[in-house]
Amino acid sequence: MKTLEVHCLGTAGYHPNESRHTSCYFLPKCGVLLDAGTGIFRLPELIETDHLDILLSHAHLDHVVGLTFLLDILYQRPVKEVRVWGQAEKLAAIQEHLFHESLFPVPLPVTWHSIDEKSEWDLHGTTMSWRPQEHPGGSVAYRLETPRTESSPSDSAAVLLYATDTLGTEDPATLQWMSGANLLMHECNFDDQNQKWAEKTGHCYLKKVLDIARQTQPQRLLLTHINPIAELELNDEDELLECPIQIATDGLRVAF
Repeated sequence: MKTLEVHCLGTAGYHPNESRHTSCYFLPKCGVLLDAGTGIFRLPELIETDHLDILLSHAHLDHVVGLTFLLDILYQRPVKEVRVWGQAEKLAAIQEHLFHESLFPVPLPVTWHSIDEKSEWDLHGTTMSWRPQEHPGGSVAYRLETPRTESSPSDSAAVLLYATDTLGTEDPATLQWMSGANLLMHECNFDDQNQKWAEKTGHCYLKKVLDIARQTQPQRLLLTHINPIAELELNDEDELLECPIQIATDGLRVAF
């Protein structure tokens, strides 16, 4: 049985600070990258596959600007195929604006793939499904199910749930879809004292994330998209859940 890990390349929201780059998480065994914030520059030495699948939660700059770093990344570590996945509207906006010839005049060696046609996709053996989330402009959450063994993939899948830039779901069907993950990676941009700011900006606060975790019962909870000017702190919150809670930091590797 192989151990799967997610590498935290960038864990801040909005903008980087001295210790955190913006959202980017990598699963080397699968060749799957979750978002492409400024932390993507750390990617080359971690690549183990001949392909990369980049899953974009939405098109806000702190999650996509790292796409412009890909030329150097692929020069350092060439791969055969790079696919960028996201909602069609978001992909079109990125190609039209971020890669406008006045901003970035060099074409990327990637293919662009809309997720809109189906709710579930196969990424070189990793099953990816997605659900829409409430956030200004809209975002999506991703569920990844990756076999731990080749001989028995269905009985030994490792499940990762990635939900960032969201008010937090209260929809029973979505909560059911999120349930039972080995690792729940959920944004927590604000503490409880800033609940109003969270709701105003389309983000989550700690109490809301813990409530979602109680309803979805992950084996482990990793808090992501940390506010770069107000470091999140945990007190006795880990006693409120039946699973370990950890705040993501750049360079952290989490096995699941």
